[in-house]
Amino acid sequence: MSTQAQRKESLTRPDGTRIRILTVDDESSITELLSMAMRYEGWEVFSASSGLTAVKAAREARPDAIVLDMMLPDFDGLEVMRRIRTETPDVPVIFLTAKDALDDRIGGLTAGGDDYVTKPFSLEELIARLRGLLRRSGATTAASESQLIVGDLILDEDSHEVSRAGDPINLTATEFELLRFMMRNPRRVLSKAQILDRVWNYDFGGQANVVELYISYLRKKVDANRQPMIHTLRGAGYVLKPASE
Repeated sequence: MSTQAQRKESLTRPDGTRIRILTVDDESSITELLSMAMRYEGWEVFSASSGLTAVKAAREARPDAIVLDMMLPDFDGLEVMRRIRTETPDVPVIFLTAKDALDDRIGGLTAGGDDYVTKPFSLEELIARLRGLLRRSGATTAASESQLIVGDLILDEDSHEVSRAGDPINLTATEFELLRFMMRNPRRVLSKAQILDRVWNYDFGGQANVVELYISYLRKKVDANRQPMIHTLRGAGYVLKPASE
């Protein structure tokens, strides 16, 4: 993902972990499209194609919001919502439906749905409504444009301040650039060559040991006396991810 995309306002859970969305539709093309758009937002996406699988997925994933088709092969979206909300009563729900009748809209919303989008729908509009719903529900926190957040680790690109679980971390300029590159690419394996090219601006292999050295410096500061976030994948490179994963 580009730097520009990374710097747009991002929504996360209050603990810094990724937003979880459950999409429910029996048309695989729609769930694939929704999943792609939501992953671009940095969210974790779970999909289901029937009412029964949706209820099971909601129980296991504990989503922060649900995008729910009104018409499913086994039972309708209202029944899905009713069953899910017996366990998670406050989860926000946006209904999808091919129906555009006013009484259907009113029926869905009075039954407890939070919003209603008719097919065919604008993907951008749906994502915008979902972002607004997540904010209003209190399930999220918005990171400022200058902040990168991975788990409980926060890096401010403007002030160059870094903290983990609220504790400040003092980094050298090179350590900061290395951590920034890794936080812009969370959960992605970064090779030594990629790190050399992006952080030190050269790509020949003779200096690869400098990457190992600075990774060890970062570990001593970021992971000291905590669950590790920086991991080594032998023969592949390094990956940074929330300690809870």
